[in-house]
Amino acid sequence: MPDQVYKVIELVGTSKVSWEDAAKNAVETAGKSLSDLRIAEIKQLDMQIEDGKVIAFRARVNVSFKYEPKEAWDYSSDS
Repeated sequence: MPDQVYKVIELVGTSKVSWEDAAKNAVETAGKSLSDLRIAEIKQLDMQIEDGKVIAFRARVNVSFKYEPKEAWDYSSDS
């Protein structure tokens, strides 16, 4: 197997239900536009508070995906 390179980005997912749903929202939304997601690491959890009540859960997530050099991109579908 050749050596691989991965890019890591930081995302913040939100949910009105739980931190787990917030993290899941971040990863699943990223998966719609990024391919070959590999690892998700929860970096921080917090809550949004309004009038003394929790209104949202937030998860800060680092997500890694396989890096493809620009020359490997397929432009055949471009007009």
